[in-house]
Amino acid sequence: MVSKVSSFLPFPLISLFFLLAAAAVVQSRLSVLDSQLPEPVSDGVSSHGLRYGRPPFLQLPRHTSASDSCDETYGFMPCTSTWLGNLFLIIVYGYLMYLAATSLSNGSELLLEIMGPGIVGGLFLPILGALPDAMLILVSGLSGSTETAQSQVSVGMGLLAGSTVMLITVIWGTCVFLGKCDIENSVAVDKKDTRGLSLTGSGISTDLWTSYAARIMVISVIPFVIVQVPQILHSSSGRHLAVLIALIVSLCLLVAYCLYQIFQPWIQRRRLAYAEHKRVIFGFLSQIRKRALGKLLTEDGELDEEMVKMLFKKIDENGDGYLNAAELRALVVGIHFDELDLDEDDAVTKIIQDFDTSNDFQLDIHEFVSGLRKWLDRAKVTGAASGLRNFPTSRFLDLVHHQTKREHDLLRMEDQSDEVIEGIENPRWITLKAVLLLILGTVIAAIFADPLVDAVDNFSDATGIPTFFISFIALPLATNSSEAVSAIIFASRKKKRTSSLALSELYGSVAMNNLLCLSVFLALVYIRGLTWDFSAEVLIILIICIVMGAFTSFKTTFPLWTSLIAFALYPFSLGVVYVLDYILGWS
Repeated sequence: MVSKVSSFLPFPLISLFFLLAAAAVVQSRLSVLDSQLPEPVSDGVSSHGLRYGRPPFLQLPRHTSASDSCDETYGFMPCTSTWLGNLFLIIVYGYLMYLAATSLSNGSELLLEIMGPGIVGGLFLPILGALPDAMLILVSGLSGSTETAQSQVSVGMGLLAGSTVMLITVIWGTCVFLGKCDIENSVAVDKKDTRGLSLTGSGISTDLWTSYAARIMVISVIPFVIVQVPQILHSSSGRHLAVLIALIVSLCLLVAYCLYQIFQPWIQRRRLAYAEHKRVIFGFLSQIRKRALGKLLTEDGELDEEMVKMLFKKIDENGDGYLNAAELRALVVGIHFDELDLDEDDAVTKIIQDFDTSNDFQLDIHEFVSGLRKWLDRAKVTGAASGLRNFPTSRFLDLVHHQTKREHDLLRMEDQSDEVIEGIENPRWITLKAVLLLILGTVIAAIFADPLVDAVDNFSDATGIPTFFISFIALPLATNSSEAVSAIIFASRKKKRTSSLALSELYGSVAMNNLLCLSVFLALVYIRGLTWDFSAEVLIILIICIVMGAFTSFKTTFPLWTSLIAFALYPFSLGVVYVLDYILGWS
């Protein structure tokens, strides 16, 4: 019988038939979705359950567990609870934030071509560059309840710390590596790269403005120090007040930084003109020293007036007691002014204007002595700052002149023909295009910042990886990509000017992150009453900014070995946070 049945029925149905035949006696309980709606799913002996102390209904959960669900951002954005799905969302949303940063960068550059530096270059560009980071930090602290915001705000701190560390370690080191040129006489030679990977013989050189930008970057960490004071003093009562004070200081420094950027072109021109003036005067002093056989100073280091008077009479060819332009021109013939775009007449005019107090365009003996004394005192200050004060006069003035020439070269703007666009066609269309790009970048950043934060938070829940490390590593690649790519392109051109632009952009981006993004972060913490508990994160920001800032504030040439230090600081910062937070339990 079985064989006949098996010939007509497939094996699964046969198995099901014998299983049902074996179930001679079956008891069940009523099964419902909700005790308030006792609609049975299957009938059975409900009293049997009461006999054994069990409820008559089998309760089935209406909703899945929290670990298997996610909340859709805006009610329609895709979400998932799996780590692979959230990784995909992070990549997608991160790419969209990259597009936002790129649109903001492109629009800013177009607007800069039309309107020039000043308000645009000093105020809008730094703010727009930090806008994607600020958006992400803002939405990380606005989402949901206070408890939710407290858990998600670590995404903002990770982004803030990750952006700062990445820009001045990995990207900085990459700029030095790609921009390296042969170093000769402590200066990198433009577009000359014949020494390969020589750690000391190749590198980059920058101008003095770049070192000033590094100092500003160091100053920008002051609010981090202020907000950490209660933790340093182990006080819990003053934390809210410290956040408020740090917020005020951060906003004040932000305004000061924007004003500096606005007036920086004017400051640069004034500083460059002063350096040019010093170079002319110190060159003039060097020529005077040669005429006086190196005896301008007495043994006490003061001006030898008798020697100066003798020299004055020697220069005064017509003996009228005054030095005119023609007589002074003979002194400046030996000074090389080719790279200053000056001739002897221009140099003589600068000297007379500086020495002439009677405004008669000629120098008498008193004006000559007074002018030499004034500039010798300034030479002493310049020499003392460079460690040259104890040299004999004959060598001292030559070294000061050489130092002044080098300072002027570092300040002087080089040939910008490769950076300047000659003439702008259709400025209205370019302005419209710039505005549209800025609007597009802002809208994309505003829309997709919140979904990106949620994806990072869900990925952290799915994998158990702290949100700080995810945002520290992944998010800066999207939000700071435009600054990083721009800096690398500039550095790869292997010129002092482009290397200066590359590093200046990095320092400026870090300063704006430390001021604008931190202001947004502190405002969220203060307004929403969140807890500031980021000691380890703040410590690595301080370490990286201070170490790199102090290292680059007083140097203008960076050999290749400095890039290795920069690269090593990135994993070092991650290790510090891990040890302090997850081994020593700081947070």
